[in-house]
Amino acid sequence: MLVLPFLLVIGAALLGFWAQNQVVRNYKRYLQIPNRAAMTGAEVAAAILRRARIDDVTIEKLPGGPLRDHYDPKKRVLRLTEEVHDGRSVAAMGVAAHEAGHALQDAMAYAPLTVRSLAIPSAQLGNAIGLPLLLFGAILHIPLLAILGALFYLGVILLQLITLPVELDASKRALENLDELRLLQTEEEAHGAAAVLNAAALTYVAAALAGIAMLLYYLFMIFGGRRN
Repeated sequence: MLVLPFLLVIGAALLGFWAQNQVVRNYKRYLQIPNRAAMTGAEVAAAILRRARIDDVTIEKLPGGPLRDHYDPKKRVLRLTEEVHDGRSVAAMGVAAHEAGHALQDAMAYAPLTVRSLAIPSAQLGNAIGLPLLLFGAILHIPLLAILGALFYLGVILLQLITLPVELDASKRALENLDELRLLQTEEEAHGAAAVLNAAALTYVAAALAGIAMLLYYLFMIFGGRRN
């Protein structure tokens, strides 16, 4: 009875590993290719914000490792890692444009972004409480405990599902703005920016599938086991 849910978990984990590998591989590849506009990531983000007439968002350099770039809607700050903030690569251009896309969403009160912000506390609670309750419910064969854990963990899955359209929309806005600002001057640049952004989107798909697979696995453990 547990073979199918176990295979779902393994499949989701492999998809997540592959998606993350794609992100890193594409990012590193296009980090080595300079963009023809010779603009830094910070300059690209600033150009997109100016075009949208957004003047109350600050762009900051974020110390530390790569792929931690993000937009903070509460403080209205766009934080770019050093190699994106100061970099003049195709990858830096794509990542900066993507984060600027989140600032555009915030400025127009994009509903999924608002819902995602509201869902973060329940997802944090679900991570802290949901999985332990699910695990103990499965091990101890206490259905009520497992169901309670599943309800908490649904907050995590909800956040993952909401995050997907938010990220896809930000990438779409990024490519549209790069094109309209004429910053994608060659086919290689257009392909590179799209490759970096599309690979990143796959990680959110994998995360959502992994969350759903994990939930099903624990529920099958307890309810499938009881039937047996």
